[in-house]
Amino acid sequence: MVFKRLLGSLGVGGPTVDTVLDPGPVRPGGPLTGQVHLRGGTADFEIEQITLELVARVEDERGEEEREGAVLFDRFTVGGGFRLAEGEQRSLPFTAHLPWETPITELYGQPLGIILGVRTGLEIAGAKDKGDLDQLTVDPLPVQEAVLEALGQLGFGFKSADLELGHVGGTGQRLPFYQEIELAPAPQYAHAINELEVTFLANPGGMDVVLEADKRGGLFSSGDDALALFTVGHEGVEHRDWNTEVDAWIRHLVERRAAHGSYSHGEYGAPGYGHHDGHGYGHADHHHDGGRRSGPSTAAIVGGVAAGVAVGVVGGMVAAEVVDEIGDAFEDEEDED
Repeated sequence: MVFKRLLGSLGVGGPTVDTVLDPGPVRPGGPLTGQVHLRGGTADFEIEQITLELVARVEDERGEEEREGAVLFDRFTVGGGFRLAEGEQRSLPFTAHLPWETPITELYGQPLGIILGVRTGLEIAGAKDKGDLDQLTVDPLPVQEAVLEALGQLGFGFKSADLELGHVGGTGQRLPFYQEIELAPAPQYAHAINELEVTFLANPGGMDVVLEADKRGGLFSSGDDALALFTVGHEGVEHRDWNTEVDAWIRHLVERRAAHGSYSHGEYGAPGYGHHDGHGYGHADHHHDGGRRSGPSTAAIVGGVAAGVAVGVVGGMVAAEVVDEIGDAFEDEEDED
């Protein structure tokens, strides 16, 4: 994954930067490694700072119209404070740790339609320039994979995934957006649920799993949304019966219709939380629990992803093309600022 950029603010003859990420996907909270290759221009330049920026394509459903744009969610300084001589070539290796809440972009090698980009910023003598975006691929953490695998084995099917601007109130969410993975209901829950949405909020000590069920309305009642939160740890993932645990989560979500704005936690007695800011959610139960059962890949979920069901990357379109689009959007937002 490579991108090159002539330092446009210095014109022809300025240095160029070529950032190469090490091959293979990364994981939330894990290291992002690679090298920044610099080539000197037609004169000596003082390289004041080299940065890497993480950018995501995010939906904003607040207001009357749904909007979509790029959000910068982390920045790392990987070098600077040296003179780059005329025509000099220099490589700077780097290691930067991703935020724990970095969204996952693929499951079992199949893209989910989530677009993340990495780009290089170069600052020379007060002049700043942004490089082109390059796609970042993020695999799930073991706990995330275990939960999604269990949902697939229970019969839930992948529909789509996106990033929503806002916060899940009452949690330790740090990023300005959260990921929603939307699933079609398993047959045994189809009478009660139209759709199940899963949000993962990871941290160094574990993960909050937020489940939201879009419930079906009955003859004399309208449908509503119900939420529940479950906390699991990163350790001992392979020793838990995840199918049983996740099924219990779903049954709890379906059976209990919480009062508007009322939240409760389960196993560990943690306090309730609020709602998805800006989205008007106010119906929820919360639980704490966890467990996993090792087993075959999630055929139902992966099958849905492979078939391109409601995935943002469709028709074989290269995700990098979408990265270019959000890069343009981000440049426009910066110009407005």
